[in-house]
Amino acid sequence: MVVGIGIGTTLALTGAISHAFNDVIFKGLLFMSMGAVLHMTGRINGSDLGGLYKTMPKTTVLCIVGAASISAFPLFSGFVSKSMVMSAALENDFHMVWLMLLFASAGVFHHAGIKIPYFAFFAHDSGVRASDPPNNMLVAMSFAAALCIGIGVYPAALYSLLPYDTGYNPYDATHVLAQTQLLFFSALAFVWLNLKGMYPPELRSTNLDVDWIYRRVFPSTIRHVFAVVWRIDATMRRTFLSGLERCVDSLSTRRDVSSELISRGRPASGMIIWVALVLAVYLFLSFIS
Repeated sequence: MVVGIGIGTTLALTGAISHAFNDVIFKGLLFMSMGAVLHMTGRINGSDLGGLYKTMPKTTVLCIVGAASISAFPLFSGFVSKSMVMSAALENDFHMVWLMLLFASAGVFHHAGIKIPYFAFFAHDSGVRASDPPNNMLVAMSFAAALCIGIGVYPAALYSLLPYDTGYNPYDATHVLAQTQLLFFSALAFVWLNLKGMYPPELRSTNLDVDWIYRRVFPSTIRHVFAVVWRIDATMRRTFLSGLERCVDSLSTRRDVSSELISRGRPASGMIIWVALVLAVYLFLSFIS
């Protein structure tokens, strides 16, 4: 999509818009299928899953549809939009960009098209036995899967909604053969590496992504900072209140001085006001603490 905007031709921009539309559908389908797995099994790590196709066959099929769409298999929605951007790159002599997009397509197929359904639903049998999710989740996934297949089979329905009419036909021999060969040899490489034991193994691990900083570091730091602040606040309050108590005690022990002052006929209204003020402050601080 970014490449399509960068090329800037009518075909490239149309491909970027259509791929953005398709991406919402097939990536949403993949998220929903993995959400269904998490909902039914309580697990989402690939190393904890495997063999779910036996008890979650509907979710397996729907996930494969999303994987085929994001990998741009012919007759699926990703193919009819991704090929527009790649064709625009060739038409404008961006051959290196086209080659980079080709390698990126192979990477997407390995990462999302193979690894997600393979390690979640196939691979080794993890022993997890969970049924398909509730019907409302299946209906939502089925609706997205139907759009993925419908747009792939009949792309004219999508092209008619686009702002530009390019007259583009994704199903010519060049596009279909190039994409099919790419996907075939990518799948062959995955199978060969797995059989030879050279594919990266499934390892139990924790991925510390950027969100770990604001999920764990920031809350922990804020809690410690506020704990120190509350301790300092409590110490200051205790010191101030103890000082006020000493002042009150000191004033109460000088009743003889006050009596002497009163006996001399001096006005005591000022002292009474100050004592009342000190007591009011003391009561206020005791209330808020």
